[in-house]
Amino acid sequence: MSNEMLLDALSPVLDHLDGLDLSDARAARESLNAAFPPGGDVMRKLAALCDSGRAEGWLCTREAGASRFSRVAKADAARGFSIDAVLLSGDGVWHRHTRGEINCMFNVEGAPKFCGFEPGWAVFPPGSEHVPAVTDGSMMILYFLPGGEAEWKRG
Repeated sequence: MSNEMLLDALSPVLDHLDGLDLSDARAARESLNAAFPPGGDVMRKLAALCDSGRAEGWLCTREAGASRFSRVAKADAARGFSIDAVLLSGDGVWHRHTRGEINCMFNVEGAPKFCGFEPGWAVFPPGSEHVPAVTDGSMMILYFLPGGEAEWKRG
């Protein structure tokens, strides 16, 4: 397996993201949860591919603090979205979402919440910022950045 298989499985999600208005984060999140519910076929397939990718060593190959992470696709290969995978069980690195951020989240251990969101989807509007954090367990997160754009804490 490889990033290409994961990217192929993300095709219906990328179709849905085309034209999705991230400025209304709640409506965007509701739309994604309706189209791709946590227990649905697409989400189960994505979670299984992420589990396999970690076990086979091609996903989440780098480590920093409470996270393991890797790039799934650059924006030019994923219809204008960079896609990264992160296995998180604590705090990540502060960043600002210049054009927004979409998070596809799977439970790995415990009863995790990502910035207060249960497994499923979380959307952050353009201009928002946060320290991504998972509490009460660990979570696998695929995050999509429009245009691959974000401002990261330096140093």
